Amino acid sequence: MTIRNLISVLTQQEDLNFLLTNRIPRSALTRFMGWFSKIEQPLIRDASIGCLGLFTELDLSEAKKTRFTSLHDCFTRELRPGLRPPDPDPSIVVSPSDAIIGAHGTIADIELFQIKGAPYSLDDLLGDQTSAAAHRNGQFITLRLTAGMYHRFHAPHDCTIDQVTSIYGDCWNVNPIALKRIERLFCKNERAVIRSRLPTGETVTLVAVAAVLVASIRLHFLDLLLKAREPGIKIFPCDVSVRKGDELGWFEHGSTIIVLAPEGFAFCDNVRESARIRAGEPLMRRVDG
Repeated sequence: MTIRNLISVLTQQEDLNFLLTNRIPRSALTRFMGWFSKIEQPLIRDASIGCLGLFTELDLSEAKKTRFTSLHDCFTRELRPGLRPPDPDPSIVVSPSDAIIGAHGTIADIELFQIKGAPYSLDDLLGDQTSAAAHRNGQFITLRLTAGMYHRFHAPHDCTIDQVTSIYGDCWNVNPIALKRIERLFCKNERAVIRSRLPTGETVTLVAVAAVLVASIRLHFLDLLLKAREPGIKIFPCDVSVRKGDELGWFEHGSTIIVLAPEGFAFCDNVRESARIRAGEPLMRRVDG
């Protein structure tokens, strides 16, 4: 058995996985990782990227460059131009990122779920009843980015971003094992709520949820690195127009994006739980004309 296979077997043991990724000093380890990943010393860089390849599927064949200055540079890598063209159909909202599809479905009033039988509310997730009302009885989908994936995320449609909300929180792991055990996990973790309006007036919201080893989110359109270090909510009003597929920012390691749409949208045929999806591929379609 190879080292990678052994690691895979061990991490599939749910109790051990949960212990190793959650019953640790999560915040301190996350801050350490933020510092460590930026070290540019060649031996540390190469060993770190090599270890990443043992713990996750790391495919660098699409990367714009073949040499990286640090582990962080590898995490936040760009792709070669033209590799994630967004679906051009104006009725379609596309995936903002490469991801594994998790829980998705219709929002029951303002209630959605992280896994079957584990509900949470839009009010808690967004920290704002007004924003929650825009998605009442709409659609939601959970997109999980693993550590080895392409970590940049993009505009799901032509839209105007009118507000970003940074919400202080914890940094629990967001893998399926933790979602089974921690109630309302997405409402407890640090997150950034990116609210946008489509040309037809509907509100589409991206909720970028941080996790253990990931607690900073870079937003290019605000030239802002979000790090919620003090309890509370910070609101950044803005008025930024972006085109479908434009790069919005990146996670520094890997995490989750929850996409929220209003009534009048339905999931595309390729959307299935546990399936892999790429940035730019169809996610939801407007069905009410």
